[in-house]
Amino acid sequence: MTDTGPCSSTLAIPEVGEVPRHVAIIMDGNGRWAKSRMLPRVAGHTKGVARVREIVEACVLRGIAHLTLFAFSSENWRRPAEEVNKLMELFVQALEREVSRLHRNGIRLRIIGDKARFPARLQHLIRESEQLTAGNGRLTLTVAANYGGRWDILQAFNAWLHDHPHATQISEAAFAPYLSMADAPEPDLFIRTGGEQRISNFLLWQLAYTELYFTPVLWPDFDAAELDRAIAWYRQRERRFGRTSEQLRSG
Repeated sequence: MTDTGPCSSTLAIPEVGEVPRHVAIIMDGNGRWAKSRMLPRVAGHTKGVARVREIVEACVLRGIAHLTLFAFSSENWRRPAEEVNKLMELFVQALEREVSRLHRNGIRLRIIGDKARFPARLQHLIRESEQLTAGNGRLTLTVAANYGGRWDILQAFNAWLHDHPHATQISEAAFAPYLSMADAPEPDLFIRTGGEQRISNFLLWQLAYTELYFTPVLWPDFDAAELDRAIAWYRQRERRFGRTSEQLRSG
């Protein structure tokens, strides 16, 4: 599928196809998956990291151009320190083990969020990984880490204000380039695993017209077949972007 680039769903009508160009996922349920098996929570996170590889490969095979994963929210720092430390360790290990594979397969990796709070080693790996894969175009894998939608909007506004200190108003077209996902089309399909039905401060600006799919399947069990179920559901949706059903049918 050809990626036509960013397009605001409130300013124009984005391209709609049988396969979503951009899928965004909240990977929920790792801890509950582990608990149901009498395992420590970190075992669920480890299994969840392994599941990411399968879903990335599945997206490539299905012609999805962008996959954005919510790995660690700005609110997740409230979790027990031991769990947060384990998550940081898993993040480092995933970058060390997976980035060369991503690069060989033509996948670009981006990390969005406030990275200043991460350990120095992790920040270094993020920079290296993004630089190595920057020229790849088969799939853009974006990982949101220490990310929040409200943070994204605020940092974008502050950056715009820095560049336009004397401006008295701002337009959407002028503001959007400052957002973390400015170089990607808005998500067509949002998936949240684990049974919760909320977007939890994820891509608040970008999800305005996204189709929202919620599944009780826990993330470590969310495989390629589950992705296909989500895509099949997406194909049944009527994406009007403010138009009527009659307008869609008339072409």
